[in-house]
Amino acid sequence: MSFVLNLKYFFEKHGFNAASRLADKLGMRASSVRIFFIYITFVTAGLWFGVYLTLAFWLRLKDLVRAKRSSVFDL
Repeated sequence: MSFVLNLKYFFEKHGFNAASRLADKLGMRASSVRIFFIYITFVTAGLWFGVYLTLAFWLRLKDLVRAKRSSVFDL
């Protein structure tokens, strides 16, 4: 359990400070950098959901265009 707590404290000390350090280097507020990361996360997740819907639509359209023929005499 001690290892887990040490790992947690390490990430809290070094990992969560990344937005503050980046904001200091860019001369911005840390809250603006955090908001940007949150927005970009939703945009990328939404982008892939749009790609998924587009591919599903194409597959459905392909099934509608291509006729299912059950025998040779349906030609």
